[in-house]
Amino acid sequence: MVAVEKSGSASHGRCWSEELIAAVRRGSVDRLGQLLESYRNYLHLLAKTQIDEKLRARISPSDLVQETMLGACRDFAQFQGEDERQLLAWLRQILINRLHALVQQHVLASKRDVRREISIEQIGGALSRSTVNLKTAAFLADLGPSPSGLAMQRESAVVLANHLANMPAEYREVIELRNLRGLAFDEVARRMNRSTGAARMLWMRAIRRLRDAMTEEENE
Repeated sequence: MVAVEKSGSASHGRCWSEELIAAVRRGSVDRLGQLLESYRNYLHLLAKTQIDEKLRARISPSDLVQETMLGACRDFAQFQGEDERQLLAWLRQILINRLHALVQQHVLASKRDVRREISIEQIGGALSRSTVNLKTAAFLADLGPSPSGLAMQRESAVVLANHLANMPAEYREVIELRNLRGLAFDEVARRMNRSTGAARMLWMRAIRRLRDAMTEEENE
């Protein structure tokens, strides 16, 4: 995971990501790396929800994200959007395409571990559900309805991913299992080797910690 610099205030009504997108299109190629790097935590969080245990031995979330970012860097001229929401949708599609290629590669390489091919539509659908879950989890931190401040600068799901990357591992894991994967507390507890009550309490502490961190940044 990487720490991401704060975006700062928007200038002339344009938010941080839009400024960077515009700068890259004006020829500031060095800003492209800065732009894409700011979404590493977001992409990594989504990638982790898409790679099951059978594939994780062969495909790591970090490698998938790196390939996604390399593809985005190579093909950025094809991106037609202007804002962060459009950029996120474009990056997610690259991640879907790359994950599909890797899954099919491993299906062909080891049919004993993966019994059937997985379509790109299935992968896209699963990632879309994870994206919705990530946005829903962001609302738990309650950034507030204000049209100003951090909520206007960055998509809430990106802000949440950055904060999760800086949380203790057990807090990060319980939120990922409960909110991103949508698992029941009984299953969360089993995977974390805890009692159901302990898993629930851990989740409550993690959400409180996340809410405090996001609110503090919003108020700065």
